[in-house]
Amino acid sequence: MRAHPMVGDVLLTLLLLFLDLLMLVAQANRDEGQPWYVAIPLDVAMVAPVAFRRKYPLVTAYVILAITGPHSALELGVGSATASCVALYTVVVYVGRKQAALYLVAQAVVSLLQMWAGWSPQGWAPLVFIGLTFALCWVLGEFVGARRAYHAEVEARLHLLETERDQAGRIAVAEERGRIARELHDVVAHAVSVIVVQADGASYALRSNPEQAERAVRTISETGRQALTELRRLLQVLRNEEVDGEPRIPQPTAESMADLADRVRAAGVPVELSIDGELAGLPAGVSLGVYRIVQESLTNTLKHAGPGARARVRVRRTENLVDVEIVDDGAGKARALVPGPDLPGGNGVIGMRERAHLFGGILQVGPRPGGGWRVHASFPVRLDP
Repeated sequence: MRAHPMVGDVLLTLLLLFLDLLMLVAQANRDEGQPWYVAIPLDVAMVAPVAFRRKYPLVTAYVILAITGPHSALELGVGSATASCVALYTVVVYVGRKQAALYLVAQAVVSLLQMWAGWSPQGWAPLVFIGLTFALCWVLGEFVGARRAYHAEVEARLHLLETERDQAGRIAVAEERGRIARELHDVVAHAVSVIVVQADGASYALRSNPEQAERAVRTISETGRQALTELRRLLQVLRNEEVDGEPRIPQPTAESMADLADRVRAAGVPVELSIDGELAGLPAGVSLGVYRIVQESLTNTLKHAGPGARARVRVRRTENLVDVEIVDDGAGKARALVPGPDLPGGNGVIGMRERAHLFGGILQVGPRPGGGWRVHASFPVRLDP
């Protein structure tokens, strides 16, 4: 019935028609009532609109009201009274109180006219009965209408919750993709930059200084292995599984900067590393962010500072902040002095800024007045909940 509500309305229509036809047969047996060719069409016309009450509630109600007069006047059965009650209930449930009140007034006027035309000393009793019946139909319609409105609101809220859940899932996926993209950029950019620089140096020193060429090739091999290790870790995160039961390789932290500085020194850029304060115990995101910003800055020094450049990394932790500064004395001043979000450096600078802002920090990037390049970042030690 819920899937095909018109089926129930058709069954109700057939039941009302059956009752009226029974009354017609009973009257015919007593040689009373109207001729069948008058009664049957009026009976059908009286109850047929009930089958369409849900689809066209207001039209159905007024069609029933129009046929109620002749059907009741000829005393053709209970179809007129029952159909009128069903029509009032339907208008209350499916249309609204205002239209239902107007329809009730119209029904009352028609009923009073019928009672006045056929008035009898017992006329008040049917009038009171009709009034109570209409009141019962109104109350029942209010109850069912309230239930329908409640279920509609619940369904709307469930749909809204499902939509919000889907949107939250899409936002989480986008954020995770952005995080993985930053990680891939940092890993690949650093490793490729070191490999290219060392490969160029090895090609120049291959004949004149074989030992230096061998060291460069060894650095290339170590850098490539480390890059593959970090890429494998990222792929394990994407697959959300462990390979052959091995634990996932941990991400680098701020405490790994000494190894990073050694690799950059081996690549040909002297790096001075100064750490003031204990870096252990930092939040994992902040620790990784500090490491990646230092890695990206030294990678840019390796790629852009030019031959003979030196870099200095200073990390200072206080009670509330971790302050990071990376400067070099290379050819950074040759790059355009563009302020704001359009600073040079492409995805690397954008990634550093996103890491800093993600954890409530700040980032300043730009040329130094005396030449070279400076990156300064500051992170809060404790993240706000």
